Amino acid sequence: MRNGTIRAVNRLTERWAAVAAGAGERSTAFTAVGVWPLLALLAHGAEGAARAELEEALGLPAAEAAAAARELLGGLGAVGGLDTATGLWVRRGLGLEPDWSAALPEGVRGELTGDPAADQALLDAWAARCTDGLIESVPSPVDGGTLLVLASALALRLRWIRPFDAVPEEIPEGPWAGRTVTGLTRVTALLDRVRVARPPSGPVTLLDVVGDRGVDVHLVLGEPDAAPGDVLRGGIAAVTRAVPSTGASALPAGSPGPGLRIGTAVSLDREPMLRVNTVAFSVDGRHDLLEQAGLFGLATASDAGFGHFPGISRTPLAVGSAGQSAMARFHAEGFEAAAVTDIGVAAGCGVGPMYRVRRAEVSFHRPFGFLAVHRTSKLVLSAGWVAEPLPCERPDDEWPEDEEWPDDEEWS
Repeated sequence: MRNGTIRAVNRLTERWAAVAAGAGERSTAFTAVGVWPLLALLAHGAEGAARAELEEALGLPAAEAAAAARELLGGLGAVGGLDTATGLWVRRGLGLEPDWSAALPEGVRGELTGDPAADQALLDAWAARCTDGLIESVPSPVDGGTLLVLASALALRLRWIRPFDAVPEEIPEGPWAGRTVTGLTRVTALLDRVRVARPPSGPVTLLDVVGDRGVDVHLVLGEPDAAPGDVLRGGIAAVTRAVPSTGASALPAGSPGPGLRIGTAVSLDREPMLRVNTVAFSVDGRHDLLEQAGLFGLATASDAGFGHFPGISRTPLAVGSAGQSAMARFHAEGFEAAAVTDIGVAAGCGVGPMYRVRRAEVSFHRPFGFLAVHRTSKLVLSAGWVAEPLPCERPDDEWPEDEEWPDDEEWS
């Protein structure tokens, strides 16, 4: 995958993050890497203002878009734990321009019958099959005016290199105070799994949770009053190294970042200690892309009063619908995320203290963001906001004992 394309997709993720979670009152998930290739294919066949707006959204000239989309989708296919698919369905009788058809990536080619119920069932079955049931339907309804549907599907499954311990936990303060949730904890000597960055939008604390297939999930915590979009954009800047970040091994004692405490504690050995406290979550998002048509370069392209895609078909075409359904689950053993995007064209002990060591503790006990990032390329594969943790659903006697950890008074 080319660095320019990766930067372009991550730029769209940053822009979408500004609006996807609103004021943070709801949880959501979204993935720009599911939308970007579809916009690129549209741009390849667009003209006039629609082409210019799509180029702005893509961050790439339309003449390069189709090739970049094919290369991106091919690169995604090589990412461990990630399954991808694309599809094109065309109404019977709609002729496509050969040059546009030849530029399409490999994927399903199908026919729309014009019967909305039958066509909807066909597309929903494709979405469920391509995400192994994580998403059961395409986001946009098919109607009698739908002439062409472009769609992408992504499903990501990771196992943590080191699982968390799942424990019932009552949150002591903040917006989740008093709730008993599914807490996830673990202790490690790798202090720099936690880093603090200070982008212009405000400080963020990031926890790197390492996956087994070359993809990691970064939990991102900002200040209590920070806007979700600012927290996510700061996290993206840090994980893509656009802004510097400092690991907990080099941070000063005290509270050098949101949710983070650093000091010393007594321990049986000389190893430093990092305790991670977070929560399990399951989030989903359903997005009507036309509600933010300017963000995705679809404002002009969705004006049905004109045809905008002569490079696709001689029949005048306009975008009639565009949507994404996305989900993400973070639990003790791993992480799962999926997204289906469519564009419809219509007309995770110590006993006897012996040493004093550096100790850090990070807690994600209030709303936070997450980013699933390909470790090598730094492409953001999935992003979202956790407004609500998963509640505790098991009796106390079914949970494992928590690891021993120095009491608060042993901090210094």
